[in-house]
Formats: sequence, structure tokens, C-alpha cells
Amino acid sequence: MARFSNLIEFANQSAALEFLLTVKSTVRNTAAALTECTTPDVRMLVRKQLFQALDMHERVSDFMMKKGWFHPYNLGEQFGVDIESAKMTANIARLPLFKDRSKVLESFDTPN
Repeated sequence: MARFSNLIEFANQSAALEFLLTVKSTVRNTAAALTECTTPDVRMLVRKQLFQALDMHERVSDFMMKKGWFHPYNLGEQFGVDIESAKMTANIARLPLFKDRSKVLESFDTPN
């Protein structure tokens, strides 16, 4: 269990990444919506939302960079973070969280 001492940090990093991806999707979708606006008032409202989403993306990105969770300008560093994240995820998946894992696996709707 000692190898999971930084589990809270990993959970925070994962939540921040999920939030960043959600904000990025919001930027993309809002920009697309802006091209569909037909009135100046709606266009102004959607443009304001786009700028708010861009601001949020910058804030979340900066936060993640300061924490060392995101390295957009250093592919090697980011690759290392991604590898460690994948290893941690694999370790969590192997935890004996259930006495009979077959019952848990049966609850997933997946083909045999």
C-alpha cells in the first residue's frame, strides 16, 4: 500500500486533467456555435462565453503547469507524467478491492 501514498495527489491531477479537457471541449463547441449565431445579441453573448472559456482554459493550464502535472512545452516531460499516470492507473486496477472480482467483472456490459 506504500506505493499508493500519493493517491490523493493522483486523484487531484486526474480531476484537473478531466476539467482541462472539458474546458477545451467547451472552447471548441462555443467557437463552433459562434459561427451559427444569426443575431448580434446572441453573437455577443456567445462571444462572451467563448472568452470566459478561454480564460478558464488558461487558468487551469497555468495551475496544472505550476503543480508539474502539465508540460505543454516539453514533450519529454509530459510523456514521463503520462507514463507515471498510466502505471498508477494499472496499479489501482490490480488492487484487491473486492473479494470475488468475477462478480464485479460480470456487472460490466462487455462482450465475452
